[in-house]
Amino acid sequence: MVLGQEKSKEEVLQLSEEAGVRFVKLQFTDVNGFLKAVTIPAEKLADAIDHNVWFDGSSVEGFARIAESDMFLKPDLSTFSVIPWSRGTDVPAARIICDVYTPDGEPFDGDPRYILKKQMKRAKDMGYEYYVGPELEFFMFRKVDGRIEPLPHDKAGYFDQSMDLAGEIRNQMGLMLGEFGLNVEALHHEVAEGQHEINFKYSDALTQADSASTFKFVVKSVAQKYDLHATFMAKPVAGINGSGMHCNQSLFKDGENVFYDGSSEDGLSRLAKNFIAGQLEHIKAMTAVINPTVNSYKRLVAGYEAPVYIAWGQTNRSALIRVPRISRTTPKATRCELRSPDPSCNPYLAFAVMIAAGLDGIEKDKTPPSAINEDIYEYSSEKALEKGVETLPENLSHSLHFLEESSVIRDALGEHTYKMFKRAKEAEWLEYKASVSEWERDKYLELY
Repeated sequence: MVLGQEKSKEEVLQLSEEAGVRFVKLQFTDVNGFLKAVTIPAEKLADAIDHNVWFDGSSVEGFARIAESDMFLKPDLSTFSVIPWSRGTDVPAARIICDVYTPDGEPFDGDPRYILKKQMKRAKDMGYEYYVGPELEFFMFRKVDGRIEPLPHDKAGYFDQSMDLAGEIRNQMGLMLGEFGLNVEALHHEVAEGQHEINFKYSDALTQADSASTFKFVVKSVAQKYDLHATFMAKPVAGINGSGMHCNQSLFKDGENVFYDGSSEDGLSRLAKNFIAGQLEHIKAMTAVINPTVNSYKRLVAGYEAPVYIAWGQTNRSALIRVPRISRTTPKATRCELRSPDPSCNPYLAFAVMIAAGLDGIEKDKTPPSAINEDIYEYSSEKALEKGVETLPENLSHSLHFLEESSVIRDALGEHTYKMFKRAKEAEWLEYKASVSEWERDKYLELY
């Protein structure tokens, strides 16, 4: 079974019956990307497929006001899957990812899945299919007396084997992801202590956003069974690397990768450079969406492999957008990797604004600045200024300012979601500004 593969009502009901499913979780995400669900008994599944399931949208972050609360969930049968760890229990369960609709039968403008679908249609209307391969990093922490503590589960490093305590756990995660239909390609320990990465094969943006949402669901659930806590927080521990969600992107037309141009010196097409130029131009506004928490900006600092400067380069891992080495024997693998997103983002909204920015570059035939193929991590602020290289926003409030000024990214989100998202993030920033941290107490309590 492959995630995103079409299934009929009859096939879904048969799969459910064969697995002895007792309950079905109808899943969707709020504006922050948090997974929500309405659970129904399995005997109600046929009715839910035919007539949908109503719910109160006013209780969901970023959806509707009390007076506009009635909404319904329309199951996407291609996402049906039996929840693997429920097999063999007294209550086998399944899940289906749903689209959100308004009472008049129209797609809800604030549904992150619908927002992404609109940008995918825009690309299709221009003749392109957008493919993306996100790489979500995460940490696993121990629990002490049932409480989550920022204590990494192990002391291992990048690709380490001798100190890696999570090999079996990652393998279990890989198996569970496979049962959900994700095509897992590699599993490994990451650079920081307690940090991990599991990669799955690239696909169209909607399938990958569903996959990313499923990925978080699986990773957290499996970790919990080992009495650990998995987190996709961008920078959970000071002094070590944070977690990113590098996104490998490409556009296809008639089955061919249009980022590749065998006649160009570097193998990269003009259209690919248009796309890169669009993302570089709009990255400051995009950052509010792809780095959506106060904590996200603790990762985007110099010295920890996360990008800080707005630049692109080929095979340059210090660049914001990296073009991996292009092979003329495998042109379909040509891609550009956006390295600033982190896994706390809503993948549906993240991919939507990434598409919007890239297509804007294509529509306006934008040209990116010259590629930088030296180590940008070593740049001083003076050298960056000399080369005309700007930096990413310094904090959430800074990025919200750029979002407000960008019609391209605001239009991609839609006015409803833009307002709801901005309101939620401004409240988060104000709460953060009013808080008193442990660092402040350690620094000032005795001194003053």
